[in-house]
Amino acid sequence: MAYDIDEIKKIGIGLIGFGIFFTFLGIVLFFDRGLLALGNIFWLAGVAILLGWRSMWSLFTNRENYKGSASFVLGLFLIFVRWPILGIIIEIYGCVFLFSGFWSSVKVFLYHIPVVGWIIRFIAPP
Repeated sequence: MAYDIDEIKKIGIGLIGFGIFFTFLGIVLFFDRGLLALGNIFWLAGVAILLGWRSMWSLFTNRENYKGSASFVLGLFLIFVRWPILGIIIEIYGCVFLFSGFWSSVKVFLYHIPVVGWIIRFIAPP
């Protein structure tokens, strides 16, 4: 296998998965503020464990990523002050902007997952 995943990285991937699940559940249940906040907490903890604390800090404080970091934090704040629809839209924009450099790595990783890789190759061949 091309990727070596240790136990700590598996925990980080699991936390990111729980974060995405709770965020999706919060959106489906009419933008439930508690589930969205819980999803954000799990997602941030998973990213911190997966990348490491220093790498995550440098990702969020990098000069080129200020726009994405500010929009993500603003979206998180808006979720906490009961504006969940606007908050989640701004957070999604911030995530796309923050992690735009990782999309090629994510694409290669998704190609190696059995069912997901087949679907992606069927929809959009490499």
